Amino acid sequence: MIKLIATDIDGTLVKDSSPEIYPEIIEAIKELTDQGIVFVVASGRSFESIRRMFSEVEDRIGYIAENGAHIVYKGENLLVTPMDEKWATEIIDQLDAYEKPFDYVVSTPKGSVLSTKSSNSFRELMETGYHNKITIADMKEAFSKENPVIKAAVFHPGSIRKEGETVLIPAWQDKVKTCMAGEEWVDFMDSSVDKGNALNFLQQFFGISKAETMAFGDNGNDVGMMKAAGESYAVENAISEVKQAAKYICLSYDKKGVYEILKSLYKEGGEKDA
Repeated sequence: MIKLIATDIDGTLVKDSSPEIYPEIIEAIKELTDQGIVFVVASGRSFESIRRMFSEVEDRIGYIAENGAHIVYKGENLLVTPMDEKWATEIIDQLDAYEKPFDYVVSTPKGSVLSTKSSNSFRELMETGYHNKITIADMKEAFSKENPVIKAAVFHPGSIRKEGETVLIPAWQDKVKTCMAGEEWVDFMDSSVDKGNALNFLQQFFGISKAETMAFGDNGNDVGMMKAAGESYAVENAISEVKQAAKYICLSYDKKGVYEILKSLYKEGGEKDA
């Protein structure tokens, strides 16, 4: 019987960078949580972005935010994993000096920080697209031990995959955890941060087994979740690495594939039909 469900957002539930979730998912969450199932949204997005996106059910769900660097449940920070200050500073310096027109955001437990050099279009995306709680600041003065860096993320509209997979990820993969988080983002976090590790943490917190866990994903930052869940689904539009790690394939986000699985699950009272 399924007792814990975790799903990615961008590319899994909706198109990358979508500001809203479709109403059927909200109704499915209500049905499932009424049955006592723990529902968790696991994303590279910030906690505030996820909370606002799922505002109708914000008190019903758990949050694996920032790819697992920030875990929240019932208004409580269950886990915050800061980046090493040295690596965070060097990544920020590199992104500031980058010749290509890439924007970036740095996350903390209290919200997102944008550089004073950020483009207006990026600021608008963060505020109205992702609904982040943002501050515009000089990056060298924005952080403290009480409000540490938990993730840095570089963005390019359309795609940053080529640059991410050939330059940025190879340059940092031996120092921090770095991965593609959708087609337009490359994320940098502490080396221990992973959605799969976060899901393992919640399994232990709730006393729920891998066999009782279901997960959905599409991109490289979802592979850990696929491995941590007994019932794992890659959407049809997922990259091959995720499909290989998942137990099943479901319909793509534009066909509401995750909802179709959730609907069948709550109608069966949490029992997965083999």
